Amino acid sequence: MNKTKMVAAAIFVLAAAAVFHPSLQAQQPDKGSRSVWDGVFTKEQAKRGEEVYAQHCSSCHGHDLSGNDEAAPLVGSAFLANWDGLTVGDLTERVRVTMPPNNPGKVSRRQIADILSYMLSFNSFPAGKTELDPKAELQKQIRIEATKPKANSN
Repeated sequence: MNKTKMVAAAIFVLAAAAVFHPSLQAQQPDKGSRSVWDGVFTKEQAKRGEEVYAQHCSSCHGHDLSGNDEAAPLVGSAFLANWDGLTVGDLTERVRVTMPPNNPGKVSRRQIADILSYMLSFNSFPAGKTELDPKAELQKQIRIEATKPKANSN
């Protein structure tokens, strides 16, 4: 009976370690990573993105990015609530594998980066001096945060 309890306790401890050990959990952006509030795209890139968006996205998501009954909004509180805490890389991957719905994968990674720059700009995130890189591993380091983080007082 004691051996059974010890084995059960060992299994419990191992299971708890697997749940709480950081290296075994899903990858989250580094605390030192950037956010969409850090100017992760340029105005020029957002302008290019507006043109690509008009070609590939506006027929479903609307000229004003507000969506419709069949297409999700890409602007405002509903959009931000869906993506808050995720990364630009997560959003890119969603677009890459599902858009446009009649021809997923038609839009290149560069074009997706431009479209997302336009979307970020439209959502009032600030432009910066460096373009949003189309590389997934770099985009995974950029958090989407619905509200601007408070500056550290340190």
